Amino acid sequence: MLALFALLVGCADGVKLVQEQENGGVVVYPFKEGQGPLLSSFRAEALAVIRQKCGERSYDILREGEAKGRARVVSPLEGQEEVIQERRWGIQFQCR
Repeated sequence: MLALFALLVGCADGVKLVQEQENGGVVVYPFKEGQGPLLSSFRAEALAVIRQKCGERSYDILREGEAKGRARVVSPLEGQEEVIQERRWGIQFQCR
């Protein structure tokens, strides 16, 4: 079971800058159903990506909400497949 958990965590996507403009963009990150997007461990990493993009300038969060997730099929044991639904949260930001 521990190996399966490590496999699933290893395959999950973390924070991604999916849209990038000169003065902003959109960052997305995964979150778990019971935990919610604001308590996700990836939220701090997403905000760090925003700070890195904006440099020494501050930023405004223009909009945030659930983004398009994805479904993955994993095969922990031969002959068995499980569909994992991943939920993702998006933050649209603009550097000042």
